[in-house]
Amino acid sequence: MQQLNRRQFAGRQHPDRIIQFGEGNFLRAFVDWQIDLLNEHTDLDAGIVVVRPLNTSTTASLNDQDGLYTALIRGLNEKGEVVSEPRLIRSVNREIHCWQQFDDYLALAHDSNIRLVFSNTTEAGIAWEEADRLEDRPASSFSGKLTQLLYERFRHFKGAADKGWILLPCELIDYNGDALKALVLRYAQHWQLPQAFSQWLELHNTFCSTLVDRIVTGYPRDEVEQLWQQLGYRDDYLDTAEVYYQFVIEGPRWLREELRLHRWPLNIRLVEDIKPYKEQKVAILNGAHTALVPVAYLAGLDTVGDAMNDAQIAAFVEGALRDEIIPVLDLPATELRAFADAVLGRFRNPFIRHQLLSIALNSMTKFRTRILPQLLACQRLRGYWPRRLTFALAALLVFYRGQRVGETYSLQDDELWLARFATLWPQLDRGEITPQHLVETVLADEAHWQQDLSQLPGLVAAVTEQLQSIVNRGVRAALQQLG
Repeated sequence: MQQLNRRQFAGRQHPDRIIQFGEGNFLRAFVDWQIDLLNEHTDLDAGIVVVRPLNTSTTASLNDQDGLYTALIRGLNEKGEVVSEPRLIRSVNREIHCWQQFDDYLALAHDSNIRLVFSNTTEAGIAWEEADRLEDRPASSFSGKLTQLLYERFRHFKGAADKGWILLPCELIDYNGDALKALVLRYAQHWQLPQAFSQWLELHNTFCSTLVDRIVTGYPRDEVEQLWQQLGYRDDYLDTAEVYYQFVIEGPRWLREELRLHRWPLNIRLVEDIKPYKEQKVAILNGAHTALVPVAYLAGLDTVGDAMNDAQIAAFVEGALRDEIIPVLDLPATELRAFADAVLGRFRNPFIRHQLLSIALNSMTKFRTRILPQLLACQRLRGYWPRRLTFALAALLVFYRGQRVGETYSLQDDELWLARFATLWPQLDRGEITPQHLVETVLADEAHWQQDLSQLPGLVAAVTEQLQSIVNRGVRAALQQLG
């Protein structure tokens, strides 16, 4: 079987115009895939140099395949049809190990054609490391490495206004562009670099905050041999992802032309404020997951796909999104409904098996950040507690009982919550406390909820009623009564 490389799979190669920190699956099936489409359909003509930011001992790299790899996009399309679409990605030119090739790394700053910088160094990547020095080869932190590279560019081009970069970090933290810029400026001050460099950073470089959304399942280890046969070649960097994707960029309008977004329709949104889109994702995608997990698991199901193929559970999730989450969010209703429809289709993706117990990790915190704001907003705006979201909260408390049809299962959360529920549920089973007392105790934890929820009129009663219904009748009968 042929090995993937540019000799045997000749095709167009693009000049270096993009630096990418991170060689992982996500960026390759998200950013590099989109750049590849723009290269094909517009005159963007942008090649990517991947920088491996971590000091790893492996000698394997994308260079083994001359930067080529396959992105396999599969799942349900907008029509609900199962699709599986391989794309040979040609946008990546080469990979640099900056710890072993530091001079080559700094040389990237000398290339006048390079204009864009992407990164995904995990949430821990945008961080401060006090011990980093300008003389390090390289600095240990990503933000330190980036400062070294930007300063090298500033020096090489003598602070030229047209040699600044557009930086688009994809790390999953709020306002990642602002956070990265603040760290680079902090390193500039810490290292006592010229004030002119900080001014150049401020005036001639554009740090954009972003929101990224795509489930990337990565290297399909269990089926790779079969997929190689279908492709007709061996690809050791084969990368799989779902059909849906969204890239939200908080940046200037001229970036649309810079990226050629006006010439080919991708799901990239250039916005003035990223906050509503962050809220949309957390409330609809993450919130639906969090509401679904305890209800579906107590109903005897084990995966998200199983739950969405169950008419009763699917109706519960769809109703919660339609009637209780979407109406309180601050974006156009048509846009929110389209996003919700896409989320429901993603949950039904037959190529992804999300275990409910895996998603249940730290569910108490997830409920606070993902669902509680909508629950409170619904009561504030409409004057009543939303029945499905309060049902999800009641089901969550029952879930922390750790029992399903007489069998126990493992719970994963802060030790405080595990210990508290390990005390409360046996007390309730022995008749030492009432269901209302259990609910009050949980909702009164001001340190967790950031307010005493037990003091909100009617909430304890609403949750208690549904908790009793689940315990006495079972979650399916309780759902049926919910309507």
